[in-house]
Amino acid sequence: MKVTAKIIKYELHDVFRSKWVILYTLFFLATSDILFRFGGNSSSVVLSLMNIVLIFIPLVSIIFGTIYVYHSREFLELLLSQPLNRGNLYNGMYIGIALPLSAGFAAGVIIPSMYHGVAATTDQIMFLTLILSGLFLTFIFTALAFLIATSCEDRVRGLGVSILLWLFFALLYDGIILLGTFLFKAYPLEKPLIAITLLNPIDLARILLLLKLDISALMGYTGAVFQKFFGSQVGIIVSTLTLIFWILMPFLIGLKKFLKKDF
Repeated sequence: MKVTAKIIKYELHDVFRSKWVILYTLFFLATSDILFRFGGNSSSVVLSLMNIVLIFIPLVSIIFGTIYVYHSREFLELLLSQPLNRGNLYNGMYIGIALPLSAGFAAGVIIPSMYHGVAATTDQIMFLTLILSGLFLTFIFTALAFLIATSCEDRVRGLGVSILLWLFFALLYDGIILLGTFLFKAYPLEKPLIAITLLNPIDLARILLLLKLDISALMGYTGAVFQKFFGSQVGIIVSTLTLIFWILMPFLIGLKKFLKKDF
C-alpha cells in the first residue's frame, strides 16, 4: 500500500503539473456558472449539464488516459526495472489519473451549485445523480483507456481505438438501437431494451438522469417501462452494480494484460 500511495502521489503531482486538469476544472466551473446565471431553473441547468457530462467526460477521460499512458512508457520501463510490484504500479497510475479528473469535474459542478443556492432547494437529488454519473463515467472510461493503451503497442492505433470506442458508445450505439427497434417493432422489446441499455454506460447514466428529471413521460411507453424498472429499488441496485461492473471489467482485464506484458 505504501508503494501504491507513493505512485499515486507522483501521478497526482505529474497530472496537475500538466495543467490539463486545471483547465478541465475551470471549464466545468465556467460552464456551470453560466448555465446557473442564464439557464433558467435547476432542471434546465441539470439537463444542459447532462448533455455535456455524457459527451465530454467520456471523451476527455478515454483520450487523456490513453495519451498519458503512452507518454509514460519510458517512465514505466524505468520503474519496472526496479523490484516493484506491477499490480501496485498499475493501480497507482490508474487512481492517479482518474482521481484528479473526478475531483476536477465534481468541484466544477459543486462550487457553482452551492454558490447559486442549490443546496437550499429540493433539487439536491438531481445534482447528486448528475455528479455520481460523471464520476462513474470518469472511472469507466479511464479504465477503458488503460485497457486500450496496454493492449495496443502502436500509439496512433491505440488513440484511434479510443476515439472509435467513444464514438460507438456516445453516438453509434443509440442509432443501432433505433434501427433495431424499427426493424423489430412488431415484437415486445421493452425487456430487451432494458438489457441493451445496461450494455452502454453512457445510455445507462442518461436514463437515470432523465428519470430524476421527471421527463420520462416524454419517452413514451418505453419511458414508462424504464421508470418502472430503473425507478424501483431493484432497478437502482442493478444500475449501480452495472456501473461498478463497467469500472471493474476493463480495469481487471487491463491489469491482467499489464502483468503479462513484455515491455
